[in-house]
Amino acid sequence: MNFLMAAAQPAGGGSYIMIIWIVVLFVFLYFFMIRPQRKEQQKKRELMNSLEVGDTVLTTSGFYGTVIDLNEDTVIVEFGSNRNCRIPMQRAAISAIEKPQTAVAEKPAAAKPKEENKDDKKQEGKGLFGKKTKEKE
Repeated sequence: MNFLMAAAQPAGGGSYIMIIWIVVLFVFLYFFMIRPQRKEQQKKRELMNSLEVGDTVLTTSGFYGTVIDLNEDTVIVEFGSNRNCRIPMQRAAISAIEKPQTAVAEKPAAAKPKEENKDDKKQEGKGLFGKKTKEKE
């Protein structure tokens, strides 16, 4: 009979181990899921707060445009080189911002003239597969 009573009572040490595992699980979830998501949301919030008129933006649909007007929760973005396409959109639709100062600083480094290559001179007058082409006068 003592055997049946012992089997009916749960072991006291097992419940503490279960509580410790649950706490470890929540700590794991916090550090690997919740905390990185909060950091990402904070970066996005800072990005949206730094948005100004004249900034080049990348939308979530993949279009590049220039901000021409800002409201509390909407932005008017101008697309294309002909300046005729102006679309109002929510701030949440902007995925990246490039400041004009950043774009100007990067252009001189990318605009270096290409050095001539000896192989390029050999290719003059040759068409596809190295065949000679008729030179236009």
